[in-house]
Amino acid sequence: MSEDLTRFHAAYDAVLDRWPVPVERLDLTSAYGTTRVTACGPVDGEPLVLLHGGGTTSTVWFANAADLSRTRRVYAVDRIGEAGRSVPGERPIRSVDDLLDWLDGVLDGLGLDRTDLCGHSYGGWIALTYALRAPKRVRRLALLEPTQCFAGFKPGYLLRALPMLVRPTAQRARAFLARETDGVEVDPAWLDLYGLAAEFPHTKVIVGRRPRPRQLRASAVPTLVLLAGASRTHDIRRVEAVARLHLPHVETAVLPGLAHHGVPFLQACALDRAILGFLDRP
Repeated sequence: MSEDLTRFHAAYDAVLDRWPVPVERLDLTSAYGTTRVTACGPVDGEPLVLLHGGGTTSTVWFANAADLSRTRRVYAVDRIGEAGRSVPGERPIRSVDDLLDWLDGVLDGLGLDRTDLCGHSYGGWIALTYALRAPKRVRRLALLEPTQCFAGFKPGYLLRALPMLVRPTAQRARAFLARETDGVEVDPAWLDLYGLAAEFPHTKVIVGRRPRPRQLRASAVPTLVLLAGASRTHDIRRVEAVARLHLPHVETAVLPGLAHHGVPFLQACALDRAILGFLDRP
C-alpha cells in the first residue's frame, strides 16, 4: 500500500472514530468490487441508506449519525470508484445503468427489499435516478441540495471549481471548501480527510442526464427536497420551483444561512429534524 493511501485510510478511520455511536463495518462483494458500508442503529429499525456527495466519503455523516440512528438502522455507503474504503473489481462502472445496478446489488447485499433513501448533492442525483428506475424499492426519498436533478449548476460555481477539477490537490480542495462555506469552521479531522480525498486515485465519475419532466411526473415516491439557503452551487428558487411543478408527492424546505458544501454536517440538528420528520410521517 502506498504512503498516500495509508495516510488517507488513517484520516478516514480518524473521522469514523468520531462517530458518537457504535458502528459496524460491512464489506459487500459483487462483480463491481467490494463496497464498504458503515451501519449503525438498532438492527430492527426501519432502514435508511445514505449516499454522500461528490468528493467526500460515507464518513461525512459524522454529525448526523446519532440522531438518524436513534430509531433507524442507518447504512452509509462508500461508492465504488471514488474516495473511500470501497474497492473496484474486475467489472468497472461505466454507465448510469452500471451505477444503478451496483446500488441494486448493495441493497440486495444488505437484505433490503425496500428502504428510505437519502442523498446529498451528486448522491441526491443518484438517489433520485434510482428511485425513478426502481420505485418499489424506495419507500421515501430525501434529497439534500441535489445537483443536476431539477436545475443546472451556476456558471460562476463551475468556474470556481474548475482548477480543483482539472488538477485536484488537497490544498485546492480545502481552499475551495473555505470559499464555498464563507470560511465557516468545520471539523478538523474531516477537513483533513476532505483534502486527502481530492488526491485519491479515482476512476471516472458517472455523470448522467437530468431527469425529464415526464419521468418526474410519473414518480409515486414521497420526496423531500431540502435546500441550503446560502447555496452558491445552483439557484435554489429554480430547484424548488421545478421540483414542486413536476414531482407529484414532493415537500420542499430551505435551511437559511447554510451553504451547499456545509451539508450534511453544518446545522446538522435542524437538517436531521427535517429528514426524520419527513421519514416518520405515516
